[in-house]
Amino acid sequence: MALHSIFFLLFLSFYSAAKSESFIGVNYGEVADNLPPPEATAQLLRSTSIEKVRMYGADPGMIKALANSGVGIVIGAANGEIPALGSDPNFAGNWVGSNVLPYYPASDIIVVTVGNEVMSSKDPNLVALLLPAMQNVQNALNAASLGGKIKVSTVHSMAVLSQSEPPSAGAFDPASTDAMKALLQFHSANGSPFMINPYPFFAYQSDPRPETLAFCLFQPNAGRMDSGTGINYMNMFDAQVDAVHSALNAIGFKDIEIVVAETGWPYRGDPTEVGPSLDSAKAYNGNLINHLRSMVGTPLMPGKSVDTYIFALYDEDLKPGSSSEKSFGLFRPDLSMTYDAGLSKSSQAPTTPTTPVTPAPKPVAGWCVPKTGVPDAQLQANLDYACGQGIDCTPIQPGGACFDPPTTLSHACYAMNLLYQTAGRNPWNCDFLQTATITDTNPSYNACVYPGGST
Repeated sequence: MALHSIFFLLFLSFYSAAKSESFIGVNYGEVADNLPPPEATAQLLRSTSIEKVRMYGADPGMIKALANSGVGIVIGAANGEIPALGSDPNFAGNWVGSNVLPYYPASDIIVVTVGNEVMSSKDPNLVALLLPAMQNVQNALNAASLGGKIKVSTVHSMAVLSQSEPPSAGAFDPASTDAMKALLQFHSANGSPFMINPYPFFAYQSDPRPETLAFCLFQPNAGRMDSGTGINYMNMFDAQVDAVHSALNAIGFKDIEIVVAETGWPYRGDPTEVGPSLDSAKAYNGNLINHLRSMVGTPLMPGKSVDTYIFALYDEDLKPGSSSEKSFGLFRPDLSMTYDAGLSKSSQAPTTPTTPVTPAPKPVAGWCVPKTGVPDAQLQANLDYACGQGIDCTPIQPGGACFDPPTTLSHACYAMNLLYQTAGRNPWNCDFLQTATITDTNPSYNACVYPGGST
């Protein structure tokens, strides 16, 4: 394939991502005493490719600051408001009248979440009143002619599943099946999403092996086979989301949309904590964003990225518990990046009135190739991983320009470099468990052209 054709395909992939980034959101927590003013936060969001914000409450200052920004807003009713919302329709009407009607539609409120992780709270009173509270909020929105425009949901932890491995065996806790079915009937009737909080970080904490870390960070690994489907999962995020899909399917609600309300990785923790680090946070969130942008989807839900809200926009220094609980922020209070997860619009090309915002490729930095002496087994794992991320591996298939020589080293080299070039050309995109390096020597040969170098 000619060099200009390869770069044209890369341009198209970046262009497609720019047109469909509405699936990337962020959580805005307020358990802190050093947050920037709402107007500054709104301006920060405009400088990123983040298109949705989830709040845990309904902060009027933040809702107003996001007016006419194009950012979709999720607002929340707290667990403590559920008893009144569930038992008093007038309270629900007043809640909507105070927190939605003064701001909509200038502030694009898209979802109202009623409670957070109620179903796994083991509080029988809250669980019993959750659905009535959601129904009363829905009725209040309907009365204001907003029922088809603003959805009502609630947010669940992964603890609502009694089984999540393998993903095809995902199942809800039998003790709460009846309550869950009633909630899902509400979602089905109102077209609202099922919102879940998958955290590969916690999975790694419970199984801190190097191969588990690679699986959680979207890095090269051997994968985990689902014996029920024969699918070899290459990352924990897909496995957790597909487990939720399987659980929904098992009780007859496979068509309900899944939204990831929270996921993230702390960049700092206590000395005794396993997992928190700046490199791991950057790898998880950066690779997650690239995975979402690829539009490859999950194995059970291919071709569509799940709406995902990354935790969190800022650190929350007043949170109780370990240091990691306070250290998920993508940005600091002075609005600088804690680390670069690939969300800034600074790498995007200028727009014209008739052209959508189009990210331009970052300055090209050489080629990503395997280090000398990497065993074939690891090269094969790198190859399988790279081609599983949605890149075009047809050139290394029989008849392709890069099929010869038909060696694991040659094929892995091509695939690793292509993933590096398309994923952002960041150093961590050429890591592959420390088996790869960036070179200034062009590995292209004959008709096999490796994208990269200087353009």
